[in-house]
Amino acid sequence: MPLHTTPELGRRVAYYRRLARMTQRQLADAAGLGAGTLQKIERGARGASEPVLEAIANALGIDVERLHHDRDRAAQRVHEAMPSLRGVLAAHDDPDDGPVRPPPELHDVVSQAVRYRLGSQYVRIMRSGPNLLAELLRALATVPAADRAAVARLLVAASRAVDAAAYKHGAIDASARLVDLMRWAAPQADNPVTTATVAYVRTEVCFAGQAHAAGLRALERAIDASPPPDDTTATASRGALHMRAAIIAGRAGQHDAAKQHMRHAVDLADRVPEDTYDGTAFGPDSARIHEVSLSVALGEQHLQRALDIARKWAPPRALPAERRSSSTSSWPAPSYGPGARTTPSSH
Repeated sequence: MPLHTTPELGRRVAYYRRLARMTQRQLADAAGLGAGTLQKIERGARGASEPVLEAIANALGIDVERLHHDRDRAAQRVHEAMPSLRGVLAAHDDPDDGPVRPPPELHDVVSQAVRYRLGSQYVRIMRSGPNLLAELLRALATVPAADRAAVARLLVAASRAVDAAAYKHGAIDASARLVDLMRWAAPQADNPVTTATVAYVRTEVCFAGQAHAAGLRALERAIDASPPPDDTTATASRGALHMRAAIIAGRAGQHDAAKQHMRHAVDLADRVPEDTYDGTAFGPDSARIHEVSLSVALGEQHLQRALDIARKWAPPRALPAERRSSSTSSWPAPSYGPGARTTPSSH
């Protein structure tokens, strides 16, 4: 088994350990290593095999590619799964025969895929993502009617995880087909929050195609059709739709609509705790991230609002990595005016 030995590797391990607020002893214990072994790896005095790096990455909750720091390698691993994924999508309504685990086991596996998505661990998603979708499609076709809605919800959640990996690595065609799969499965889920979630994700196709006005119309229809904010989950669901509507309205040049949707999003966010609702991170901090980004994107007189928020607030480390990265990542799109920047994706 080849060993990876570079000073940079050791520094990356130490960096992510500190980012996770772990001591060397805590990380070593979590990864099943001796404390002395981890110390030598961090100093660059000892190599680490791929299984050891996997164990460290698992303990840190990150993709092992972050320790390699090889973006091309991560993209290659994601794209290697694309032929298999495309085959699954092509036969989504007539899946091949094969094994199907009971719904409770499928629930656990999908929950892990969602955690990987929230942690931006896209390589891990793609290792098993195509096979998981194939199994869920078989389950949807074969389970008793009483279980079909639950399996459809699992299919939407798993499709969203795989879609995140595809979208983040530029496989826009596969992403669009995964969104179509979610839209196909959502009516079978018989759950208005799931329908709202699919509407939220669907707009990435509009972002990719720069069809911002169409995306805004679709989101506003979804907001009108979403359940009233009578409980925490429904409140978060509607707030997330407003949050995304604000971003795409800004892209469409509809600044008044953007500000109005963001006001609604902030109001709803302040009524719920920061958490993940049906796979979407939402709450006061998520809304603040998007409010700052939108204010910067709108530029000119709106910049002061971003500065006012930034003086009093910073994204907490407890936010999921996918949402936390939204404060620094951007979509490839033109700016809207003097001093403007692009806004975060918040997949």
